[in-house]
Amino acid sequence: MVADSLKTQNNDRSVIVVGGGVIGLACAHYLQQDGFRVRVLDRGTIGAACSHANCGYVCPSHVLPLTVPEAIPMAARSFLTPRSPFKVKLRFNASHWKWMLQFASRCKKDVALTAGQHLKSILDASIAEYRALLEKERLECEWKESGLLNVFETTKAFDAFRKENEMVEREFQHGAREIAGKDLTAIDPALKGGLAGGFMHDGDASLRPDLLNQRWRKLLESRGVQFSEQCELQDVVRNGDGSIESLNTNQGKLQADVYVFAMGAWSESLGRMTGFKLPIQPGKGYSVTLQRPDLCPTLPMLFPEKKIGISPFEDGFRIGSMMEFVGFDDTIPQYRIDQLKDSLRPFFDLKLDGAEQERWTGFRPMTYDTLPVIGSLPSSDNGFLATGHSMLGVSMAPATGRLIADVICQRKPFLNLAPFGPERFQ
Repeated sequence: MVADSLKTQNNDRSVIVVGGGVIGLACAHYLQQDGFRVRVLDRGTIGAACSHANCGYVCPSHVLPLTVPEAIPMAARSFLTPRSPFKVKLRFNASHWKWMLQFASRCKKDVALTAGQHLKSILDASIAEYRALLEKERLECEWKESGLLNVFETTKAFDAFRKENEMVEREFQHGAREIAGKDLTAIDPALKGGLAGGFMHDGDASLRPDLLNQRWRKLLESRGVQFSEQCELQDVVRNGDGSIESLNTNQGKLQADVYVFAMGAWSESLGRMTGFKLPIQPGKGYSVTLQRPDLCPTLPMLFPEKKIGISPFEDGFRIGSMMEFVGFDDTIPQYRIDQLKDSLRPFFDLKLDGAEQERWTGFRPMTYDTLPVIGSLPSSDNGFLATGHSMLGVSMAPATGRLIADVICQRKPFLNLAPFGPERFQ
């Protein structure tokens, strides 16, 4: 009865969600469920950008943030290794270097473990939310709960991961199942023999992200959600009390009762528009989607030594990852595509020179503490933020959408929202 009453109460209220990636779609979904009239804007096309051609992992196992002590020497080495899968470009940009200094100051074990506990809460909640959502809404997106397999070429890397895995199990109860090298081909016949071994995260899942975005949009449109593409936010007009009066866009002035900013890697521009500076930097990633090879892997896999992953789809085979801090450079160098393919050769005898379905690059919205930004826009009673999900936007999307709806409807959030609050940057 309370939910029905709230939904009726919200029927006269409108929401504009700025950003049509998977986070924006999730926010639109849960707000529409609560009775709001919802419109989603995107500077490009809905479900494109970083939400389009990632590997589609829904991985509660990824509780360790990037702010581990090993990140600093890895970044330093990248200056001297142009083709490093982790690359930081020397460039003259004040916000970039402020972000880097804040990131470096957090590369401590105790800080990483604390952040990991916060990530665990939202990742665990989100995969449970996915299961409920997909069962209820029948969104056909190649959802698979077959786990996520980490595979190692060398014994040195395998043993190092074992130590990390023991720590993850001890601290977060998300350890993986160890698999001896001789047993890997029984797990997935496409793998070569003679590999060092693997670790299977049985609790992880995967999906095809472009299909999820397409099906979710279609569902929301059937329920009255409006979508405006090629609609770029130019300014946020605020009243004297700090509340948002309207948005100026390249398609004119737009108004609503409530505004949700799910702008991903472009969120930093909100500082100019609202006075609240979000420390979010673009983390560039790549993928290439190929036709399925004759002997195609059956499982999604990660190869930590190479910093890449694969996702086998029903009509394609995706190789992806890398992390570059190079600004909004959207070029796709040939060497990166070659690197993705070549990195797989120690693990498979696959013909990877076949027809490509798609080459892609996208910009992940990276916060310096690796935690998302979810909550009220400071100094505004009708503006809200849902951004900064770093490399885990697909994994965290449903929980984020539900949290945003809780906050806007003034319900007690179903998770502790404090670690993700925007006010931590003030």
